Amino acid sequence: MAGFPPCVQQPWWLGPRCPRHTEQWQVAKEISSVVPSHGGRFWLVVAGHSPEAADAAHTFFMANPEHMEMQQDIENYKTLAGKVHLVDREAKPHMENYSAGVKHYDREEYALAIESLERALRGYYIADVECRVMCEGPQRFEEYEYLEYKADLYEAIADHYMQILVCQHECVRELATRPGRLSPIENYLPLHYDYLQFAYYRVGEYMKALECAKSYLLFHPDDEAVLENVDYYQSLLEETMDPETIKAREEAAKFLRRHKLESDLLQMGATGLGFGYTEPVTTCSSSLLLRIPSGANSELADGPTLSPGKKPAPKMDRELREGGSLLYGDVQFIYNSQQLNGTQRVLLDNVISEEECQELRTVANGIMLAGDGYRGKTSPHTPNEKFEGATVLKALKFGYEGRVPLKGARLFYDVSEKARRIVESYFLLNSTLYFSYTHLVCRTALPGQQEKRSDLSHPIHADNCLLDPEASECWKEPPAYTFRDYSALLYMNTDFEGGEFIFTEMDAKTVTASIKPKCGRMISFSSGGENPHGVKAVTKGQRCAVALWFTLDPLYRELERIQADEVIATLDQAHPGASELSINPKDEL
Repeated sequence: MAGFPPCVQQPWWLGPRCPRHTEQWQVAKEISSVVPSHGGRFWLVVAGHSPEAADAAHTFFMANPEHMEMQQDIENYKTLAGKVHLVDREAKPHMENYSAGVKHYDREEYALAIESLERALRGYYIADVECRVMCEGPQRFEEYEYLEYKADLYEAIADHYMQILVCQHECVRELATRPGRLSPIENYLPLHYDYLQFAYYRVGEYMKALECAKSYLLFHPDDEAVLENVDYYQSLLEETMDPETIKAREEAAKFLRRHKLESDLLQMGATGLGFGYTEPVTTCSSSLLLRIPSGANSELADGPTLSPGKKPAPKMDRELREGGSLLYGDVQFIYNSQQLNGTQRVLLDNVISEEECQELRTVANGIMLAGDGYRGKTSPHTPNEKFEGATVLKALKFGYEGRVPLKGARLFYDVSEKARRIVESYFLLNSTLYFSYTHLVCRTALPGQQEKRSDLSHPIHADNCLLDPEASECWKEPPAYTFRDYSALLYMNTDFEGGEFIFTEMDAKTVTASIKPKCGRMISFSSGGENPHGVKAVTKGQRCAVALWFTLDPLYRELERIQADEVIATLDQAHPGASELSINPKDEL
């Protein structure tokens, strides 16, 4: 029996063998839970840039949008191959149609949006049936595998069907999750109807607009904006028919009834049978943001303002505030969030002086190591630049050993603490802001590799989530540094070409702000998906900055910073009054 699948050894009442689809489902689950390898990149190189290799690389990148090297390989392939159509071999058809519909909607191509979104809905309900069928058949009771669990007949039957019910109920999460991601798109199914209600209105099909609006309200009955839309659509139809005869779509009503019944059964089972259960997908719409297409207001000026479809907005875990004191008289305020066309952003000048910039450059030249902070990779983001870096602790060690001026090493520590205090104060944070990582980094343009560059020095990304431009989402899950809350970059020089810092929309293409580095300039911002950013190519010279990431969670404080605090405390005891900046007492052990 050792060579048979586990389910062959199940008791007789659970069935004599595994149905084929159960085996397929288990394999699919195991494959989907594995982080993809670099196979796509390997084949893209060795297969002579074949279309099949390119598709494999594209499939890998769609599941791992944070993989900068793969992104660069794909861009290089596109440059060599010309116009190509890359295929994501793990794409879910219903999700591809949904993404296409949203893109048409954003371009105000409402007829095309309707076609894609309706196709996405049909595909969704078919995929739901297929997903639920996959849950049928023998189940493995993994939570009991380490015990000599002997269930009687009724317990085994109850366990079996509760497992099936949990699996089927989880299909809501499965169908709303893009390949390679851990988190589902919030409010995924209702959003189809929300987009459709406004799209049908814009093409003059008021009956279908009302039908879709009522379908959306099945999921969110208290949505005031859509309730107003329903009233307006009904007023447009009153002269020709009875609007009350138009009901929500039957498939949506049946889906929601079944989902609620399953949820109730699972909650009862969790109470009666003693197993833990959490509802897989929230239906809360509080995190949705109105997305009004350009020109919509002017066209609707004679009637009430309608609510167009909604899109998930980047979620913030705290109250957003800014405009606090800059603490230091020399620091000059330049732009706030509104002036930088975003959220939780600030641009400051004169954070450090020209003399301090020069002193930091001197320290940098004495301590930086190629690939430091990038797992030894000297060109982690682009083959056209070399990256070098160093940490605060390394600077202090070198200063203590006399390999660089101790005063300069101490300055690195002090200016990073100064930046932390400014960020904490300006954004009016109610709790202590801790260092998560501090890095002095220089990127140098490599001679002979700068002609016709189309790449970025640092591709567009977010600091605490995995940016997914195709889905307009930022997934707050590993390998992202999900604990980071604020970021800052303190620039040290301007004698280079290129290297502008840019903010973009979540599409990673539309630039919302561009900042030219110079000595003493600091840009700071919240680290989430609300602030996608990158760096344009450095085409000549060397660009240096102190990069800082902060966290509000003391569990994720930078270990090297704590050690650096101890070094500074020892130095201060030996040389009282050596620095104008005191150590942050909340950052000490």
